[in-house]
Amino acid sequence: MPYFDAASSAPLHPVARQALQASLDEGWADPARLYREGRRARLLLDAAREAAAEAVGCRPDELSFTGSGTQSVHSGIYGSLSGRRRVGRHLVVSSVEHSSVLHSAASHEAAGGSLTEVAVDRTGRVSPEAYAAALRPDTALAALQSANHEVGTLQPVAEVAELCRAAEVPLFVDAAQSLAWGPVEGAWSILAASAHKWGGPAGVGLLAVRKGVRFAPQGPPDERESGRAPGFENIPAIVAAAASLRAVRAEAEAEAARLRDLVDLIRARVVEVVPEVEVVGDPVRRLPHLVTFSCLYVDGETLLHELDRAEFSVSSGSSCTSSTLTPSHVLRAMGVLSEGNVRVSLPFGTPAEDVDRFIDVLTWVVTAVRTKLGAPAAAAGPVTASEAVGAGAGAAAGTGDLTVDSLGRLCPIPVIELAKAIGDLPVGGVVTVLADDEAARLDIPAWCEMRDQEYLGEHPVDGGTAYRVRRRS
Repeated sequence: MPYFDAASSAPLHPVARQALQASLDEGWADPARLYREGRRARLLLDAAREAAAEAVGCRPDELSFTGSGTQSVHSGIYGSLSGRRRVGRHLVVSSVEHSSVLHSAASHEAAGGSLTEVAVDRTGRVSPEAYAAALRPDTALAALQSANHEVGTLQPVAEVAELCRAAEVPLFVDAAQSLAWGPVEGAWSILAASAHKWGGPAGVGLLAVRKGVRFAPQGPPDERESGRAPGFENIPAIVAAAASLRAVRAEAEAEAARLRDLVDLIRARVVEVVPEVEVVGDPVRRLPHLVTFSCLYVDGETLLHELDRAEFSVSSGSSCTSSTLTPSHVLRAMGVLSEGNVRVSLPFGTPAEDVDRFIDVLTWVVTAVRTKLGAPAAAAGPVTASEAVGAGAGAAAGTGDLTVDSLGRLCPIPVIELAKAIGDLPVGGVVTVLADDEAARLDIPAWCEMRDQEYLGEHPVDGGTAYRVRRRS
């Protein structure tokens, strides 16, 4: 069964498995002790730290092992903010950061700190100039991911790091998605990553803090890992994490080229074989193994279940797969379609024939889901003026306006009803869609852009929101 969700968690690398099994026999003792077993454990821990530091591009004494990538993020942000509290309490983040970063930012703001979110363009990339404009004299920390976890867009970390250094503001980088492919360039100050993203075991995070960065570890003091990650180190898992990081780096150049070709194939073929699909993220400045696309008139949860039944494991940023039933914050920040969202992230070693079969399967799965939901013919292009006049024969006299009540109905039903209704209007007619699903706020404007219709805006109504669309073709 092809597994296409490496961005969530990569399969355990064979080198990690071997290192884990070997170090279980050698690395069980307390590395802080001076007897033989302790010294052996300390040697394993030190060797792992040196290997990981080399991959990160920092000194071994700047690197700490934590219990997870999320712990590294929280510790890195809180420790940096606390270390620079005399400067101020202002934090700068991008609007597409991982939820662990945004949760830390929200907690900081709730505790009385100030926060600025830097917007991104439609590809999910920030502007270095926008980051520079967000920095203030009281800025304690800026945070910018190296690559986006949902759409794969690479961020201009090196440029932003230079701007932050000029402003004497440390830059925190979440490198979880990119570290397998190479070190993060630029003069960053703090970096976090997670071993299970590159084929290491879960439960190991990396936290690098450059020398000279003011940093105050939070919580009760602890003598282990420079006080940044209290508790007994999981040496076998740490050894496996470092060994697998070194192994994937050795394969990275060749594998990146191969997987980039496969992703380019998906990006090109999906728009050919699946009508009404939007491929999102930067087409060039991106991770080599990840592609995300959204399909009109498709329920994301149903689509993922059907792909799973066809033996393909993929993920989604769609609102329909979220326990909160709200659109992905990344897709929302980019202003792109969220319904029917599919993220494909290929693990190392993915065969080309699996990708070919995925494209074939996706075609009939999307068609089946659309048919089940009663979606309009998605393959049709913009309607001509003569066709529009004929189609609008049944519209109300005068304005030809229609109202569609989709209150209480979840995505993609409001958009499906909009697409059906607009075909019954003459050019210039207006459809008003009433909806209370939060995804409609993102998906209706995105549908208008994809279908070349005019989005007129929204206003609140009892029980939800009214979205107005004018037919212009």
